[in-house]
Amino acid sequence: MLGEGAILGTTNGTLEFAVKTEKKYPYLWDETTNNWAVRKNLRNVFIMGSGNSTFEDSTLQHNEFMSVLRKTPKGSHNTIGPEFGIANFGGNFTQDHVMLLKSCIGDRALGWDLLPPGSPSFDYTDTSNVTWTYAGYHQSPNRWKKGTQPVPIGWMAGEQYDGDTTRAARILADLDTYYPGIKSYEIAGFFWWQGDKDSRDMALSERYEQNLVKFIKTLRTQFNAPNAKFVTASLGQTVKGDHTSGGGKILDAMLAVDGESGKYPEFKGNVAAVYSHPLSMGSSSGAHYGGNAETYMNIGQAMGDAMAGLIY
Repeated sequence: MLGEGAILGTTNGTLEFAVKTEKKYPYLWDETTNNWAVRKNLRNVFIMGSGNSTFEDSTLQHNEFMSVLRKTPKGSHNTIGPEFGIANFGGNFTQDHVMLLKSCIGDRALGWDLLPPGSPSFDYTDTSNVTWTYAGYHQSPNRWKKGTQPVPIGWMAGEQYDGDTTRAARILADLDTYYPGIKSYEIAGFFWWQGDKDSRDMALSERYEQNLVKFIKTLRTQFNAPNAKFVTASLGQTVKGDHTSGGGKILDAMLAVDGESGKYPEFKGNVAAVYSHPLSMGSSSGAHYGGNAETYMNIGQAMGDAMAGLIY
């Protein structure tokens, strides 16, 4: 999950305007201190690195209790992602300590950079009647003409998946550093809001459903969390009924893996998809929704609500 929603400002579209003027998202504001609220039971940790870069070469963007504009290891941030909307759900776990752990970076495709282990290569014939072989896990490059010898580049399929999951595991293994006083954990669920880069390649768009199913199952196995819930959200600009564009195929894939669709009986009651178009304030995923903080808050809240529905 990544975001570019603007925080400060007195104009429509900033989080400050939404909270102070429009009185939205009241859980973000503390009337007693007349300042941004601090969620003392909800830890916000965000590690970002490119591919298989070492943990030390990655950037710890956040490691503090959830609050808007808190001082972070990188300084004071002035943008938000969907985790601040999700926090409305996570902060309600008052009986337990809760951590939202985000390990990701932007401009990555599920069908290439984030391809889960064990994913095979496949062939795709484009509109010019050229057949391409698309890389399987740890193959390189991302595609090559079928029947030719692939020439590897300095990146391989699944490299971002490897890095993101390794960095998350590193934090969980040293939990007390990131949530002082906490020694053990249980993974309750995974949040997934992604798809922009895949939508720009029709082969990856058509493969998205298969890759997403593999992704869900692999994450649960890798983190020894077979009962962890999974919530995915669609690209905000994509409307239902668009079955031909890349974004439309990704939306269809997400709706298909929703446990209520019936297509994957094993996902019933533990996987949910959020249709985000009605929640978006405009623009598109590729343009970070114009930096409108309400888009990130609205979609984050819906994802949190969906997770609560699965857990409770």
